[in-house]
Amino acid sequence: MTTANAQPEKLDSLQKLELESTIGFEGKVPHGLKLHPDRIHMIYPLGCNLVIENLQTRQQEFLLGHNNNISCLTISNNGKYIASGQVTFMGFKADIIVWDYSNRDPYARLVLHKVKIEDLVFNCTDRYLISLGGQDDGAIIVWNIETKEPVCGSPAQHKSAGITYCLVASKEDEYQFYSAGHGTLRFWQLDVPNRKIRPTDINTGVVKRIVKCMTVSPDGLHLYCGTTTGDILMIYIPAIQFKTIGPEKKKYAMGITAMQALVNGDILIGTGEGKVHITEKETFKSLKSLQALGEITSLALRGEGHMIFIGTNRSHIYKVNYADWKMELINTCHNSPIQDIAFPFGSSELFGTCSYQDIRIWHAPTGNELLRITEANKTCNSICFTRDGKMIISGWDDGRIRAFYPESGREMFTVNDAHHRGVTAVAVTNDCRRIVSGGGEGMIRVWQINSNSQELLATMKEHKNAVVSIRINKSDTECVTASLDGTCIIWNLKRFVRNQVLFENTLFQCVAYHPEEYHILTGGTDRKIAYWEATNGAQIRELEGSKSGTINGLDIDSVGNYFVTVSADKLVKLWRYNEGDVHSVGIGHGSEVKKVKICPNTQHIISVSADGSIFRWKFPKTAL
Repeated sequence: MTTANAQPEKLDSLQKLELESTIGFEGKVPHGLKLHPDRIHMIYPLGCNLVIENLQTRQQEFLLGHNNNISCLTISNNGKYIASGQVTFMGFKADIIVWDYSNRDPYARLVLHKVKIEDLVFNCTDRYLISLGGQDDGAIIVWNIETKEPVCGSPAQHKSAGITYCLVASKEDEYQFYSAGHGTLRFWQLDVPNRKIRPTDINTGVVKRIVKCMTVSPDGLHLYCGTTTGDILMIYIPAIQFKTIGPEKKKYAMGITAMQALVNGDILIGTGEGKVHITEKETFKSLKSLQALGEITSLALRGEGHMIFIGTNRSHIYKVNYADWKMELINTCHNSPIQDIAFPFGSSELFGTCSYQDIRIWHAPTGNELLRITEANKTCNSICFTRDGKMIISGWDDGRIRAFYPESGREMFTVNDAHHRGVTAVAVTNDCRRIVSGGGEGMIRVWQINSNSQELLATMKEHKNAVVSIRINKSDTECVTASLDGTCIIWNLKRFVRNQVLFENTLFQCVAYHPEEYHILTGGTDRKIAYWEATNGAQIRELEGSKSGTINGLDIDSVGNYFVTVSADKLVKLWRYNEGDVHSVGIGHGSEVKKVKICPNTQHIISVSADGSIFRWKFPKTAL
């Protein structure tokens, strides 16, 4: 374990890459999208970061303090503090960080819960923060915000009850709050002088439900609980009494996943099938509804609720105007691992990413999606632009190579059955006349692009396993292919034979030519970055690229002074090429980083990860 423990000290001394903007939204975090009381900022989690985005200018700021993914967040009623909780590994403590909103700095770090923070809520006066631990912890703890100390704690449920999922604070009494979950619904009274919280179970009779979300009516008299069976429980708060359950007939499909009480007494609910309903307060019948894409995980109200923001688990954020009841998509991203990233030749304004079911083209400065090309139930493994910018070439797991027009996204041509086990890598020659493709079975194939047909020129079979990366040199005379069988092969593209082979005891994941083309750089599962002679395949140098994770991607800048690597340990590292040392490191991805590219004008580094998020880092000025 010494190596793992030695890592943080090294990272502290290194320069940090500055995160400029992100494209993504962690939609799977329940109630993760929040609106700040100042009405112009929305706050949401993305991996280990909290993103504060200005709704007018779309400028982003980042709060980085968690060392693992954020699992819940809440904002104090006066807007002064943001509290966020995280998940961590079994047996470790999970932190809660309270952030000072005005200066964007951590105000307090509260550490008592184990493994996961399930929910957080401020009481109505913002003097206390109530936190709920996950299923391995099962405790509710009340914290004093002023002293940053815990006041008291208690197990969240009976031994016989299931997991508690959510908390909500009283609107009137600062010493009252409520908790609910699987077969448990409790009313809590905080006794500060004796440092105790005392629960009262709310008896729901024969009704047994799993409650995933709760809200208190604006007058503070009723507590509404949304259940996984798609009905709503209503509790009368002054008498702590179960009043009614509804709707009687039409339950809401796939459960109620988010809810908010509106000022006029109606209740806004989001369901597992992606519908947002406004329901009557007594019968809970739907008055009007809208359909979104993916399960609704967050509902946030702006001001009095005249504008509603909706977050879904498919990483979409929508905005709904309450008055005219129209829905507008304001934020979108991939919600499954991003397999590849590509820039058009010489352009840093646009880039393309590919993932399960789609290819998307993004406008780099603003993060807006310009084009989406969808293929149902198929995964795009690799993507590249032709040098003249007239085609997007992509390799898919159904064994086809598809080419699209970059303006419209219309399909130009398809090469059927290009490879047996899916097309895992594609590259295009600089004259835009040939495609080199690699497959899951280890074949390398070269295709000629004619005006109305595509013909197979050559098949080169030497790799024994999937080909993961193909790079072609500037003169189109040779290409290098990296494979999971532990070899990289340099092929002659004139005679279609092998020039050199590089052996290493690793599963290669990435390969790149130095701009001068006398060296080849490789990375793989042995966590080493290797430099090789391009002419005779001799290894010149080996660097330890990562302490703990596979090196998934690397890219060299246009001059050859710097290169960047990304690995399964969630870090982005910028290296000096000749010195072989780390210049700076980017921390913030919430899951394994899959690929990285330095944009052609060497101003930014773009990295993509397994949770579907895209991070845009500033290329350090000191490096240039």
